[in-house]
Amino acid sequence: MSLPPGFLDELRTRVSLGQVVGKRVSWDLRKSNQAKGDLWAPCPFHEEKTASFHVEDRKGFYYCFGCQAKGDAISFLREIDGLGFMEAVEALAREAGMEVPARDPQAKARADRAARLAEVMEAAVRHYRLQLSTRAGAAARDYLAGRGLDATALERFEIGFAPADRQGVLRHLREKGVADEPIVEAGLCAVPDGGGEPYDRFRDRILFPIRDVRGRAIALGGRAMDPNARAKYLNSPETPLFDKGRTLYNLGPAREAAGKGAPLVVAEGYMDVIALVRAGFEAAVAPLGTAITEAQLTALWRVDPEPVLALDGDRAGLRAAMRVVDLALPHLEPGRTVRFALLPEGRDPDDLLRAEGPEAMRVAVEAATSLSGMLWRRETEGVALDTPERRAGLDRVLRDAVRRIVDPSVRRHYWDEMQRLRTGLFGMPAPDRGPAARRVARPRSRPSTQASALAAEGRERLRHGIALSAQLEEEAPGRRLREEAVLAVVLLHPALFDEAEERLDEVDWLPGCAPLARAVLRHRGERAACEKALGPGALETLLARIQMLPTPGLRRLATLSDARALLEGDLAKLLAEQGVRREVREAIEDLEALVGEDGTAEENITWRLAQAAASFGEAQRVLTEDRAAFERAENGMAIDRGELARARAQWDGIDFARGGRRPRRVEKGERGV
Repeated sequence: MSLPPGFLDELRTRVSLGQVVGKRVSWDLRKSNQAKGDLWAPCPFHEEKTASFHVEDRKGFYYCFGCQAKGDAISFLREIDGLGFMEAVEALAREAGMEVPARDPQAKARADRAARLAEVMEAAVRHYRLQLSTRAGAAARDYLAGRGLDATALERFEIGFAPADRQGVLRHLREKGVADEPIVEAGLCAVPDGGGEPYDRFRDRILFPIRDVRGRAIALGGRAMDPNARAKYLNSPETPLFDKGRTLYNLGPAREAAGKGAPLVVAEGYMDVIALVRAGFEAAVAPLGTAITEAQLTALWRVDPEPVLALDGDRAGLRAAMRVVDLALPHLEPGRTVRFALLPEGRDPDDLLRAEGPEAMRVAVEAATSLSGMLWRRETEGVALDTPERRAGLDRVLRDAVRRIVDPSVRRHYWDEMQRLRTGLFGMPAPDRGPAARRVARPRSRPSTQASALAAEGRERLRHGIALSAQLEEEAPGRRLREEAVLAVVLLHPALFDEAEERLDEVDWLPGCAPLARAVLRHRGERAACEKALGPGALETLLARIQMLPTPGLRRLATLSDARALLEGDLAKLLAEQGVRREVREAIEDLEALVGEDGTAEENITWRLAQAAASFGEAQRVLTEDRAAFERAENGMAIDRGELARARAQWDGIDFARGGRRPRRVEKGERGV
């Protein structure tokens, strides 16, 4: 969300960076001068013994002379706790006693409602924790002790107990002055279908508070004490605070631990996470009783580019692993994947740790199987591959799976890996028909007339696609200028950065814009930090050039609304063009694989030709639209035709009758516009 001008400056003024950092470090009192706000400590971002981390409290900046970490209070919380920008702002605002402005009245109402529900949840957590220490909680305490949880673990994970009382938490919260409506809305109680008094949702269960990354209690998970209970585990229902498909147990502490280098381990349940954390695997999380969702996988990747799924090695664990394989394939990117630590059959992380200790778990995590290995295992383990037809079937299944990978470079490497594994299994490579695979001439029977015609059409499409690809990549008018416009807008209005951060990160920046884009993303559009990173003059040159951009110039970006409209429009255009370029590349790769040098064609080339035609047609439309919107100057500059026409009209309308000499008209291709 956008923030009002001056809010961040006021926040930085009110918050002492020394106090924020001082909660995480021990100051070197010999080197520090606290009276002047000149503070030194060992760096919290890397292991060291000397005090090379310097905080200038009065200026509100820190710098480490060891690892070169630098920033202000917001960036410190983002780095140390792995928070998002607005999460860090909200945390500092709470400390400063400031309220983060809501974007609109409805947003403020929703925020107030969520805050009230969070307060109700916190009161319930305290109540349930007290119940664990009562006589009613004796059996629960015995069970937890039998699972190896001591008082320290109970305190750290805030474990509680709900007695077998139909209205225990309801009565308690009513006595605290809480109305029934927020108690029900928070998921603590339910109302009978036929109406009547609300009743407690959790009864005779050990309770595990579920917190979001901000530390708010948003839900509860309950384990039944009765072995005959209909559900062994019961979670809170969906509420304004709790979205089960997006939430991971222990994500907040795990994110902080992963930021310090701990591997992110994904287990199946609460007790597994608790056992892992107590054994030293502090970056441990778990989904909440369901298979991992796409939203949860995205959340994991924000914490660690290679999370490790620690799954039971039995059939259920393998099925869960294979579901994640299918879920992850379309989202793989260079450096971003999932690994699988398959434990001995019948053992979960808690079992393994109690039986063999942390070292056995460490070995399992370090030896985790790659996603490509799990894909190969799924398609080959227990499958008869003793005939050419069955091996051809394997080739097709692998080809279809690999084609689901969107990123072309990852897709190519996956197919190479499948080829390598196939060679190891059969002693011969697979037919070279995978994505972007090189064609190898081999003898074939005489192609049919239809196949030859299809192959000829495919070759023609391929030539057309290659030409279009070159135009899209190198000659598309306005692409670099559009990228520069987007970055300039963020520099002029840093408050827009948070709204556009995810889309900015998705852009494949041209080499000429990439250094500037990296600086803008790293420093969140803060101009002073970007100038320091890029060197003197870089931003001035960009902002001066914006007057020539194929978009409203600097003079028309004074208001936030105009800047937002420009940013959203140009980002949408950039990402749309990027998608077209990707589709064209994929079409070219598939046509290269499907059309042989000997003139033959694969059986599904008709479908692929139709897909390629659609991709190439969209690429042609993009190029045509650009040429309709821009004129190319002699120096290569793309000039907006509308801007050019308006400038010429203004020029032609000047009255020089009073003795003024009419200057030469600016013609197409000149830079004077």
